Parts: sequence; C-alpha cells; structure tokens
Amino acid sequence: MAKKVIIIGSGFAGLSAACCLAQQGYDVTILEKNSVPGGRARYFEAEGFLFDMGPSWYWMPDVFEQFFQQFGKKAADYYELVRLDPSYTIRFGENDLMEVPAGPEALMQLFERYEPGSSRQLKRFLAEAAYKYEVGMNEFVHKPGHSIWEFADIRVVASLFRLQMFTSMAAYVRKLFKNEQLIQLLEFPVLFLGATPEKTPALYSLMNYADMALGTWYPMGGMYKVVAGMVALAEELGVKILLDQEVKKISVPNGMAKEVITQNASYPADVVVGAADYHHVEQDLLPADKRRYSEQYWDKRTMAPSCLLFYLGVNQKVKGLHHHNLFFDADFKQHAQEIYESPKWPENPLFYVCAPSVTDPAVAPEGCENLFLLLPLAPGLSDTEANREKYFHLMMDRLEKACGQNIRDHVVYKRSFAHNDFGKDYHAFKGNAYGLANTLLQTAFLKPKLKSKKIDNFYYTGQLTTPGPGVPPSLISGQVVAREIFKKHKPSSI
Repeated sequence: MAKKVIIIGSGFAGLSAACCLAQQGYDVTILEKNSVPGGRARYFEAEGFLFDMGPSWYWMPDVFEQFFQQFGKKAADYYELVRLDPSYTIRFGENDLMEVPAGPEALMQLFERYEPGSSRQLKRFLAEAAYKYEVGMNEFVHKPGHSIWEFADIRVVASLFRLQMFTSMAAYVRKLFKNEQLIQLLEFPVLFLGATPEKTPALYSLMNYADMALGTWYPMGGMYKVVAGMVALAEELGVKILLDQEVKKISVPNGMAKEVITQNASYPADVVVGAADYHHVEQDLLPADKRRYSEQYWDKRTMAPSCLLFYLGVNQKVKGLHHHNLFFDADFKQHAQEIYESPKWPENPLFYVCAPSVTDPAVAPEGCENLFLLLPLAPGLSDTEANREKYFHLMMDRLEKACGQNIRDHVVYKRSFAHNDFGKDYHAFKGNAYGLANTLLQTAFLKPKLKSKKIDNFYYTGQLTTPGPGVPPSLISGQVVAREIFKKHKPSSI
C-alpha cells in the first residue's frame, strides 16, 4: 500500500514536491487554502483582463526544462515561451531610458555607449557570473542544508573565494565599472534578495548571468501557464489537489505527524510537507512542544521585501512601455535603505511596471492595456488604504509623465494588494512577498531546516527554507525535499 503524503500549499515548491513524490509511487494529496492553485503565483480575471497575481519574471529557463525533463516532458508541452527583446527597460529620468537588449553583442554595445572600454569588463563579469551560476546551480542549491559538512566537498571549499562569498555585490561591481547607471543595472537583480548590495555576497552576480546570458522570457498566456502546466502534470501523475482547504491543525501523537486537519475535514498521513509559509506552519499549526524555532528566532530573521501591488485594466493603449519597465528615476540607495536598514514607507521610491499586454494580446481586451505596478517595501509596515492610495498616485504621476498621456481616467479596473493581503491570503510572515533574505548568515545550512528536528515524518519546502526565494529556487526546493523523503520514508508501506 502506497504511503500517503499530505502537502500543505500548492505553490511552485508544493507542486514540484508533489510531482516528484507521485512519480516515486507515493499517494499524494495537496491541501490548498485558496480557491485557485499556485500560491503567490495565482491569477484572476476581471473585466476581460487576465492578471498574474505574483511572479512576472521568467528567468533561468534551464531550471524549468530540467524539472519537466524528469517526467519525460518539455516546458513546450504546456506553454509557449518567447524571449523578450528588450529584456526590460530602466528609466533613470526624463528622456533618459536604457533599453537592455537580449543577446551578448548588443549588450556589449550598450555598455560601451555608457562607459567606453567597459565591454571588456562586462565579458569578465559575465564569465565569472557563469562560473558562479554553474557551481551554484550544480553544487549548492540541490543540497538539503542539514549541516555544514555537506559543503566540505573539496570542489566547493576550493571555489569559495572564486565564488566571492565574502565580497559584497556593491564592492565587486564598483571595482569593474564606474558609470552609475551601469552599476544600478547590475545591482538591480539582487534588490529582491533581502539586503542592500553592500550586504549581499557577490556570489549573487549569478543572477546577472541568468538575466543577461540566459535571457528574460515570457510564457504566452501569462505566468500562470507554468502553474497550470505543473497542475496538469501533477494530476496526470495521480496527485489530488483539494482547493479551499485551509489547514487548521496538525495532529502529532508520539512524535509522528498523523493527521492534517482543515476547517471541514481531516486527512491521515504517513508524511507531511509544509509548503505554505514556514513560520505559519510551524508556529500556528504544530503543538508548541513540536516547534524547532521560537518566535524570538523568527523575529531576528532578515526577511526579503514585501511590496504594494496594483492590478490595473486600462481601456486604451499606453505609449512608450515595454513588457518590463523599471522606474529608477529616484535615489536607488535611499529606497534600499528604507527597505532594509531603516524600515518605513519610502519618501521617493523606485518601482516597477509590467505591461504583459504589450507582448500578449490574450491578457487584455482589444485596444486595452494590462498593467501590474509593484513598489518594493519593508516587511512588517503598517498597511492602510490611505498609504496605498498615496503611493498609487505617486507612481501614476511618474508613469503618466514618462508616457506623456493621461492613464488614470482610463482605468476601468483597479485592485491593490499589500502586507495585509499577503498575511490574509498566504499567512506570510510580516506580510513578506519574497521569503527569507539571501544574506551570508542566511545562506545554505544557515536557513531554517527543511527537516523537522522533533517530528520524524515532517518536512518543509519553499522560499523560507533551502535553497531560497524566487520561482526557480522554489521549484528546486520541492525536488530536494522529495529526495529527502524518499531516502527516509520509502513509498510503500509493505
């Protein structure tokens, strides 16, 4: 008889773990709190617009391909990918727009325009980033993070300095480049990792390799197409996905998780995987004596940012926007300080506008624009409707000025989402959007463990544990936890 695995949460990590476990012969059930699978990568439709609620960047296509290949599939079996060119744009000020092209030659030319001679440095930077990506993706991210000894492999130890674990991203980039706008371009991908570039290891220039070498892609129909593909695969493998099933309690008699209890049902289990918010699962669903970490421990964690989101349906086309648009027409350092060092609602923030309808006509009615506005914020801030409206108009003032047209009067649909919603919909600790920060003291074996210390058959997966935040790491996290379960709890009870 196949062992029953109950997975709490149907985000990327939960779906990934479910597919891997079902393939190995487990009887897998996912319990999802919300009415749509996907966790933070849900979608909704309104007034003819289709909105992705969370992730909007498709980076590291190799991670998605490797995931589907395990099951004899390809990403193309589930969705059509297009590479964006330009990958994204950065607006530094009025009439000061950097379009970041796809492809190495065009990138070299871009760097030369901003800083003569810098293309040589860019080649070096990307070669080093490629090495970090290869080592990071092949050696680091697939380790379960149980202890430091996993990283005692001579290849890993020998590469520590080459990986620049002990050099900051800020110092590394400034050693190679002088132009402030190129520096901001290179520091941007680490902005969501949970610390300023001054406190983020230069290891994470591997994100620049993902950005500039592997490219920025888009699944036609929206990012939810990836979730829909994983759901289809999971169900093909026999996974049961039960929606509107918020877990209220986990029964743990004699040191074993035996039953997962929702608001209207209970589910017996041989193994349980917490793929929802780690803090919530541990602190709210488990008995006090079965928790590994204290509230004091959690309060001392450095969290990645939260954010204020607006989903807008506009009944006209908006001029001058590409698919991804970064508004860096404000002080980069000051906003980073207001997220990471002195948490508060920012005075003059940077923000991001996604316009998927520029690429994909399916996400908006004809002649209309689908806009997604994102303002990064410190977690744990007071979230009021007045603040949301204040920052909506602040962003729209700058967007309208940049595009040279009135947009607000043409908004036919508007929905906001911030700290309170992240807490309500996902039980997100401190209303965070991106999980645990990737600081040096929260890397690899220093993250909250994916295996419970006090419950023999209880595991965690997702962006608060190994390997970290983001969609590709979450996909990998599900695979890592599935391998750990297979080692210790063979799929058959016989």
